Amino acid sequence: MQPLSTACEVQGAWSDSAGPQWATLRMERGAKEKNHQLYKPYTNGIIAKDPTSLEEEIKEIRRSGSSKALDNTLEFELSDIFYFCRKGVETIMDDEVTKRFSAEELESWNLLSRTNYNFQYISLRLTVLWGLGVLIRYCFLLPLRIALAFTGISLLVVGTTVVGYLPNGRFKEFLSKHVHLMCYRICVRALTAIITYHDRKNRPRNGGICVANHTSPIDVIILASDGYYAMVGQVHGGLMGVIQRAMVKACPHVWFERSEVKDRHLVAKRLTEHVQDKSKLPILIFPEGTCINNTSVMMFKKGSFEIGATVYPVAIKYDPQFGDAFWNSSKYGMVTYLLRMMTSWAIVCSVWYLPPMTREAEEDAVQFANRVKSAIARQGGLVDLLWDGGLKREKVKDTFKEEQQKLYSKMIVGNHEDRSRS
Repeated sequence: MQPLSTACEVQGAWSDSAGPQWATLRMERGAKEKNHQLYKPYTNGIIAKDPTSLEEEIKEIRRSGSSKALDNTLEFELSDIFYFCRKGVETIMDDEVTKRFSAEELESWNLLSRTNYNFQYISLRLTVLWGLGVLIRYCFLLPLRIALAFTGISLLVVGTTVVGYLPNGRFKEFLSKHVHLMCYRICVRALTAIITYHDRKNRPRNGGICVANHTSPIDVIILASDGYYAMVGQVHGGLMGVIQRAMVKACPHVWFERSEVKDRHLVAKRLTEHVQDKSKLPILIFPEGTCINNTSVMMFKKGSFEIGATVYPVAIKYDPQFGDAFWNSSKYGMVTYLLRMMTSWAIVCSVWYLPPMTREAEEDAVQFANRVKSAIARQGGLVDLLWDGGLKREKVKDTFKEEQQKLYSKMIVGNHEDRSRS
């Protein structure tokens, strides 16, 4: 996918990364001179965590706190409290969940947002360079991108509406496919997206479900500019509603009313009916249910893995050097977010189409979802997390706390039972 030639020139001039590296070195030197903290305290790698079990760690704590020889039995000791205290402090200092809901820390400044929050002024030379970048991005690139976005959305609404009046058949499908692809590709150019697609032979096929990790609303046009999908989502009002009503006339998208979204059985029934018809387009779903900052993949909702369809995993990895695609919905509205995207240097990403996967006989929906998630995380170089992305807006469920309590009690009670049998 080739972006605007002008934006390519801008990116090419900056791609040698001399500017960002020079700025980073200047910031590090200034931090050392002024004894300032350069990086945010929650970057990766603060605390080294060994993958040991609860029982092994408690034994280690007891061994370090007592000179007495330890036998193989475990009973409650007051020192066990230190294990849970340490785990709590580690979680507060290096929380692997909530930091996935904020922008990724950059190794070097890209002349956009400052992730190194302690530095507002570095040098006159860098300030002039940043000001020149603002003029290019806001006065030259932004108007061109807005014009392209308006053109793409207008053509999508008009084109799908016209195609919708045609009788069903191959000609209508042909026109619908190419209208969608053309409009999505125009919208991709409005973001100056530079996309590299890998293993296109594995692209989703009719009657299947395409699942991908979710970073941004633009994930949809990133994938739809290279394939033809049926979208799934809630019916909206306003401009989004106009687009949805026009699109559904041209091809069978799956839209739900607000009252229907929470009805899991109805949603599963509609999806099952769609995938059972092999003539219908593959469904595009983001099973995380929320946007993650593209450093990890969080828990996949099991709904789309229960209906027995072939799943086509897709891994999307963005390069934040020229612009961060992550949408922090708790901080920015949609209009503000799109403005940030259109005033970035470019959106650079790689897309991998993974081989299709099916649910095995001994697997339940949760195990299948975790297997697909792990494959996406490995291919995209992302951290595979078991946590629910819903924690962005909700409190931790009591079941997570109870799970740790059950592990500890099982360790204590289990050892007592073994001793009583002997």
